[in-house]
Amino acid sequence: MIRRIVGIETEFGITSVGGEGARSLGPDEIARYFFRPVVERWRSSNVFLENGSRLYLDVGSHPEYATAECDGLEQIVAHDRAGERIIDDLAVHAEQSLAAEGIDAKVYLYKNNTDTAGNSYGSHENYLLDRSTQVRSMATTLLPFLVSRQLICGAGKILPGTPAGVGAAEDGETTFCFSQRAEHMWDGVSSATTRSRPLINTRDEPHADSTRFRRMHVIVGDSNMIETTTLLKVASTRLVLEMLEAGAPLRAMAIAHPVRAIREISRDLTGTRPVALTDGTTMTALEIQREFLAAVHRHLGRGGWERDDRPVVERCVTLWERVLDAVESGDHDAIAGDIDWAAKLRLIRQVQGRTGVELDHPRLAQIDLTYHDIRPGRGLHSVLERRGLVSRVVSDPEIERARQNAPETTRAALRGRFISAATAARRDYTVDWVHLKVADGTLPTVALTDPFAAEDPRVDGLIAALGR
Repeated sequence: MIRRIVGIETEFGITSVGGEGARSLGPDEIARYFFRPVVERWRSSNVFLENGSRLYLDVGSHPEYATAECDGLEQIVAHDRAGERIIDDLAVHAEQSLAAEGIDAKVYLYKNNTDTAGNSYGSHENYLLDRSTQVRSMATTLLPFLVSRQLICGAGKILPGTPAGVGAAEDGETTFCFSQRAEHMWDGVSSATTRSRPLINTRDEPHADSTRFRRMHVIVGDSNMIETTTLLKVASTRLVLEMLEAGAPLRAMAIAHPVRAIREISRDLTGTRPVALTDGTTMTALEIQREFLAAVHRHLGRGGWERDDRPVVERCVTLWERVLDAVESGDHDAIAGDIDWAAKLRLIRQVQGRTGVELDHPRLAQIDLTYHDIRPGRGLHSVLERRGLVSRVVSDPEIERARQNAPETTRAALRGRFISAATAARRDYTVDWVHLKVADGTLPTVALTDPFAAEDPRVDGLIAALGR
């Protein structure tokens, strides 16, 4: 069993709204203004930053932010939130650039997973595993957890109705569902990402020493706004992976049709719809989640996770149980300060209570979208946070430190130090997850194949030589 490293990749939705009489801007044009300061500084729209993260323009004109490698639960939350601030800073700069050219337009960035045209963009999680781990065999056991995990960490979505059989809400009715991504998954396990869009991607790309490590690439999760939802998503998955690596006993729950099941579970806020298993029996999403939670309790009781962040883990396990209890009882308001889908649902029901509008009303669709606006003071999550109506995990100063500095406990610290030093020395360089290289080839390339190595004399030497 190895220390666990995790990273989160977030693709942001981007759009703009022009003033009266202003011409409309397409996504490609907005993205050019958005990345202009990045390209001016690095001559590229695919860069690594001083805090160890990666920022780049993804397919479909989506800005994507990948956190640095983190080995702490609160740490990953801070670095995920830091990405929102970095992205929003670029959006503000884009608005200023547009105004300087006489273009009246506001830029909107959404940390969500679907647009109005029905396209989906992802939030991917990466978990470091021991090379001996057999991902495909583990995936069979992990899939029931991921299919039902939306109960505890879904972002929530109003799913528009369509004629029965087309593939959206049942009976053609608009409904509120747990997950934004559930309707857009097409395979259980695959080496593809966009073509078949599986829950688990098995491409063997560890970005580390391939004789020691491999990577579990989970692409089924929703982008989260509330810090405790992000914390629970990552902590529960880390616990389940550690438990499975340790060979902990677990009831067989192989799901017969994972893609069908994830949609059925998403549309059932009671968590009680039967899901077919391969052995001919059925289980509900609540039952599946409670089986995993019970196994985690046993694992922790046997001494699992004896690390410094044990109190944070215990907080997550308690929240996990509270969420399942709330789903079972139907008291969703009990977790509306902790879990995104419940927070959004409370907002929607409050508006319905005041106005009497149906779920398919455009005003509620606007709430569904605006909840994910990352602009402080404008996005609904931001307003809830400012009013103390949602839970926090990290403080604003901790987020600001994560925006400026790489995690000190992983190799991201070395990457961040090198980028800062090369920038100060005015030396061109090339960086990826593993390699540090001075562009002119006068200094040796350093390969950082151990994600846990936060110190390396080779990097010290490389940095010392930059100013010569």
